[in-house]
Amino acid sequence: MSTIVFFPTCPSLPIIPSFPPPSLSFWSSLKPTTKLRSRLSGRLRPVAAAAPLASETTITADNADSPDATAIVIRARNRVGLLRVITRVLGVLGLRIDRATVEADGDFFLKTFFVVDSHGAKIEDFDSLERIKNAIRDAIDGGFDLAMSGRSEIVPRRRAGVGGLVSGEEKGRTVRFFEMMDGFLKNDPVSLQKDILDHVEFTVARSRFNIDDFEAYQGMAHSVRDRLIERWHDTQQFFKKKDPKRLYYLSLEFLMGRSLSNSIINLGVKDQYMDALNQLGFSFEILAEQEGDAALGNGGLARLSACQMDSLATMDFPAWGYGLRYQYGLFRQVILDGFQHEQPDYWLNFGNPWEIERVHVSYAVKFYGTVEEKHLNGKNCKVWIPGETVEAVAYDNPIPGYGTRNTINLRLWAAKPSGQYDMESFGTGDYINAIIDRQKAETISSVLYPDDRSYQGKELRLKQQYFFVSASVQDIIRRFKDSHSSFDKFHEKVALQLNDTHPSLAIVEVIRVLVDEEHLSWKEAWDIACNIFSYTTHTVVPEGLEKIPVDLLGSLLPRHLQIIYDINFSFTEELKQRFGLDYDRLSRMSIIEEGAVKNIRMANLSIVVCHNVNGVSRAHLDTLKSKVFKDFYELWPQKFHHKTNGITQRRWVVVSNPGLCDLITKWLGTDAWIREVDLLLGLREHVENKELQLEWRTVRRVNKIRLVEFIEAMTGMKVSPDAMFDVQIKRIHEYKRQLLNILGIIHRYDCIKNMKDSERKRVVPRVCIIGGKAAPGYEMAKKIIKLCHSVGEKINSDPDIGDLLKLIFIPDYNVSVAELVIPGSDLSQHISTAGHEASGTGSMKFLINGCLLLATADGSTLEIIDEIGEENMFICGAKIHEVAMMRENGEAPKLPLELVHVLRMVRDGYFGHEEYFKPLCDSIESAGDFYLLGHDFPSYLEAQAAADKAFVDQETWTKMSILSTAGSGKFSSDRTIGDYAAETWGIEPCRCPF
Repeated sequence: MSTIVFFPTCPSLPIIPSFPPPSLSFWSSLKPTTKLRSRLSGRLRPVAAAAPLASETTITADNADSPDATAIVIRARNRVGLLRVITRVLGVLGLRIDRATVEADGDFFLKTFFVVDSHGAKIEDFDSLERIKNAIRDAIDGGFDLAMSGRSEIVPRRRAGVGGLVSGEEKGRTVRFFEMMDGFLKNDPVSLQKDILDHVEFTVARSRFNIDDFEAYQGMAHSVRDRLIERWHDTQQFFKKKDPKRLYYLSLEFLMGRSLSNSIINLGVKDQYMDALNQLGFSFEILAEQEGDAALGNGGLARLSACQMDSLATMDFPAWGYGLRYQYGLFRQVILDGFQHEQPDYWLNFGNPWEIERVHVSYAVKFYGTVEEKHLNGKNCKVWIPGETVEAVAYDNPIPGYGTRNTINLRLWAAKPSGQYDMESFGTGDYINAIIDRQKAETISSVLYPDDRSYQGKELRLKQQYFFVSASVQDIIRRFKDSHSSFDKFHEKVALQLNDTHPSLAIVEVIRVLVDEEHLSWKEAWDIACNIFSYTTHTVVPEGLEKIPVDLLGSLLPRHLQIIYDINFSFTEELKQRFGLDYDRLSRMSIIEEGAVKNIRMANLSIVVCHNVNGVSRAHLDTLKSKVFKDFYELWPQKFHHKTNGITQRRWVVVSNPGLCDLITKWLGTDAWIREVDLLLGLREHVENKELQLEWRTVRRVNKIRLVEFIEAMTGMKVSPDAMFDVQIKRIHEYKRQLLNILGIIHRYDCIKNMKDSERKRVVPRVCIIGGKAAPGYEMAKKIIKLCHSVGEKINSDPDIGDLLKLIFIPDYNVSVAELVIPGSDLSQHISTAGHEASGTGSMKFLINGCLLLATADGSTLEIIDEIGEENMFICGAKIHEVAMMRENGEAPKLPLELVHVLRMVRDGYFGHEEYFKPLCDSIESAGDFYLLGHDFPSYLEAQAAADKAFVDQETWTKMSILSTAGSGKFSSDRTIGDYAAETWGIEPCRCPF
């Protein structure tokens, strides 16, 4: 009597189409022999511990055996459930099984599967056939439980019974476990509805018959998280099995934004969720708006980290991110009477459904105390006796890749009181102070970038940095030791990336742990550190490099100060051998900065140890070599490279601009550009097509109307979608020159005000939009925000101006606001003083969305010019070398008359608050005009006039917009990560096959 084996339906995957399960008639057609039938008829049981040898399995692919299908012939040792695994792998790869034959050959199966792709065609491509064979071989020869699990889990270690045997009770328990998890979570609308409502009732604890939008969002978010965790487990188990070299990305900031839309798109289930919600009476768009931004970052560096995590997952690299779980992120910006006020951002008030608290993953982090020398194991050792201990508790955030099952991890650390109670304090009744002291520990991860103008602020900032790297290093070393008995291969399996100098104490911590706790020799620890660390700097001027007072570091981390002095001694001795007693050079390059206050130069420490130092654009690397790190470049030119920053097209087009995403896919004939962004170049072939131009303008107008509605909701101001939307959104800073923009707006206003009615008819209407936050202690930036509001009040209420000019300030600018503003923008300004922007990723987000750039030739803009041509941009201002020459000459250029007139309007109180704005005017007229607003003002006005002229000709403007998107491929974070992986980290893709 034959046995029928049930095969669970495989889920649909991103990119890979879903497929029907094999029918029962298909399985009956296999007609197994008597010997084979007897082997299949037994009860399901756990797989034997030993996996078959790879040499026992042979797999061939043949297109000659059948005119309409590809034959996959597999010879493998018989195992229970093997048929299930093979058909499941074929299904996950998007193949359909037309027919199959099975023959027995002793202890082996000989299986032939005739398969076609999702379109019913044979598989002709050699690479695709190799991929199919490798995936099947990995599944058969790997350590997966092929017999019972529909999931790619590694077989758990069995607890031994008497005599090391597994008891019958434990066998049955294992079988039950796997039977319960047999198959992936289903993604059809009915299953999704059930999961959402189950979470509403059992996770959110609300009745499914009475839920609001926020509760529905929570139920949906938890159901999505279930699917992320499912893939996360499979990915991590596969990494553990393969043991590849892993990247650990250390950054104090990750500005992730909202997770819901990005997650369901990367999972490939957006349409299914939208159908499920519609049937439940909810709108996906409304539920998505219920999510707040994860306030874990400050600006461009933080958003860069988030983009790079997305690319690492999508490109299947084995990677982890590490950061801090700030309870209060970057402040909420509130505008009252035009003045910025800061309020705490309670982003965790309603919980965070995307994180998984790992209470069992915690590490003790030590501070203060003394260092003693003890004799251990026949040698003298340094022992750090801490004065304070804090617990670091892990919170995991799964990061899904697009078009892959790989889901990597962002682990954030939260500070908790130590579990070691001071019993003496409790015994003496002083338990109140004991509790207060321990609660102080939680402040370490409370605030993003505490104010470090005071000693207490500097100490808290240093505590944050060390707390973060200590927990991360302990976690990395623990994970390595789980699979390796010695540190001989540590540098072959681990790469650590320092995102700026904030995590640079990780260098010292690795050496300390290896020497003091793992008892490696100094040379062994030093060689490991020099091979595993790489460093990316975002600084453009030496004055901006991070320094830590020696006294502060010695008090908080006494052992680390000793190690830094040891490193510096060895380094300066090497310098003496190379350059002799050049004391000026020794002083500049020393890790220890002498002076009234001794400091540790964290950048110098990073360069000395790291094997690779990266700038973030071609121009930035030139600045590093010629100015910021000139001495180090002369010593180690081979260390210095650049990896131009990039942004992820998944977040900044697929999520934020779905209309443009669909349009691009239509005209390219494929959605493969979402992973292979260079395919965008194909748009150039259609740029003259009138139909594309019309559809392009239609998509852009829809986005502008959406932005119009947002502006009205946020500010009460009604603006026309027919106007040019001129946008500058970024952190408020003097070098970013929002002041130049505002002064240009005043000039435009003054010109329109003095025009005749007939002349005003020829004016291109503009809606000028500015957004961004000023640092709490940055008074000049706050004055710029107030000036923007004062000018806006005057212009927006002037009946002579009407809709010809509006000035809008968008408060509390964040990632979610950017996702709405960027797709609706016509012109985007990136006008930093040349030489002050290391890269600039904001321009890339606008570029890929077809927004035209008005920019100075700074940072990555120089490379954008190379890709799309200066004729498709509006370039203004002095070049980098011209800025340097003017500053060396020390002569302040004479201000143009147009600017003098505008400044006089501000000084004379035309916009009110003349005394408050006086320092802004003085910075240009009296203080040397360091940021060269006066020099660049005429060029800036010319660029604005050129933009007006181009906007009048909508066909020309549309072509420029299409060409901007077409040329944006280089500025994908996928390209950046690919460069890092090949040239810096030495890691390779490790794609989970299931």
